[in-house]
Amino acid sequence: MPTLPADRYHEETIESTAALVALLDQAGPELAVPACPGWDLRKLAAHVGRVHRWAAETVATRATSEVEFRSVPDGRIPDDPAARGPWLTSGAELAIDVISAAGDAPVWAFGVIRPASFWSRRMAHETMVHRADAQLAAGQQVVMAPSLAADAIDEWLTVMSGAGDDGADPRAEALPAGRSIRFVAADPDLPVADWLVTHGADGVRVQSGPSPSPSPSPSTDPASAVVRGPAADLLLVLLGRQAPEVTGVRVDGDAEVFAHWLSQTSF
Repeated sequence: MPTLPADRYHEETIESTAALVALLDQAGPELAVPACPGWDLRKLAAHVGRVHRWAAETVATRATSEVEFRSVPDGRIPDDPAARGPWLTSGAELAIDVISAAGDAPVWAFGVIRPASFWSRRMAHETMVHRADAQLAAGQQVVMAPSLAADAIDEWLTVMSGAGDDGADPRAEALPAGRSIRFVAADPDLPVADWLVTHGADGVRVQSGPSPSPSPSPSTDPASAVVRGPAADLLLVLLGRQAPEVTGVRVDGDAEVFAHWLSQTSF
């Protein structure tokens, strides 16, 4: 799907980082984060701050293979609680500055070489989702712009849940051969809101486009399962953050096909 302007991605990275800083202060670093088993808010913040620096290092060095995550400069969250907020903020700003300066220079991006601008999108979604993890842990309402949530769905289905450096495509195990799942974001005015994932003889393919008008009824849709809901809810369900029944997401058709997909894909 067409990506959003880089400035919009950068804005989201900064805003979600600021929200995480505020939650770290308000809820405390020891708050458990159920969406990330074994993590508390401090570990989640440490991960986000290191991810920003990892992306910056990947782009700054024009890496052609994966940079060792634990080796990135300044990758450890400070022990001093007062220094953690500035550390998180500076990491987000560093990533944005480095990525912006690189333009479309080719760099490693999860098994392939892509323009450095890929990382603007990746950091926005990464930060947005982990901000949501923290908000869910703190009992806060999660609000995402539908355009960003739909863009994150597209990235997840077409890039991040697909083949990595080893060439294996986890989606082939998640979706049995001959089956298909249609995902539909129900928000109005999204340029891309419909994704049909199929597993055929040539592997797993994702077709995307605007929401069909009129939408086919679940009983006549050829997909094995149809999963429909607001983009933000749909994203949280796809990434295992919330169950469909506690969101606005509806599953029609073969629910077991979708349940298997969820069990084999993870973020």
